[in-house]
Amino acid sequence: MTPTELLLSVLFGLVLVTAVVAALARTLTTALVAFAAYSLGLAIVWIAFRAPDVALTEAAVGAGVTTALFLLLVRRLGGAAPSPPSHRRRPASVAVAALVSAGLLLTVPALPVVGSPDAPAFGPVVEYYLSDAGERGIDNVVTAVLVVYRGFDTFGEIAVVFTAAVAVIAVLRRGVVA
Repeated sequence: MTPTELLLSVLFGLVLVTAVVAALARTLTTALVAFAAYSLGLAIVWIAFRAPDVALTEAAVGAGVTTALFLLLVRRLGGAAPSPPSHRRRPASVAVAALVSAGLLLTVPALPVVGSPDAPAFGPVVEYYLSDAGERGIDNVVTAVLVVYRGFDTFGEIAVVFTAAVAVIAVLRRGVVA
């Protein structure tokens, strides 16, 4: 097992454990801490997958803004939480979740190794990106990819961060903190 595979295995284990803890937590504080750890774990996974833009969005929105909003809610509730829902599981729901999880896990061996030169991302499209960015007058190829080729994706990430910021401002203006 390579160091990258070991790191990813540990990260996926962390994400899985924190997701289960967040889902099964009996107290609001435990669920909140587990959710924040889950989001930070996902952000680190995105860094390992060399997607820093997605990692920053996950850290800012998932671990940062969402956790801050939950903390404001806990403060407003005075630490009291509504009674937790019953933890009764429906067999059909568990079966569907298991089937979807198994289906997704079956696709993992078909993925290229992270950073592998045989990965589709390193094919002939790389030369196109490098030459086309220069023809467009953009010196930084990463900027060219984010703005020109992944513009809708980048716009979506910006929209998510902007919406989260507006939500925080709206909550703070309503006097939740006071």
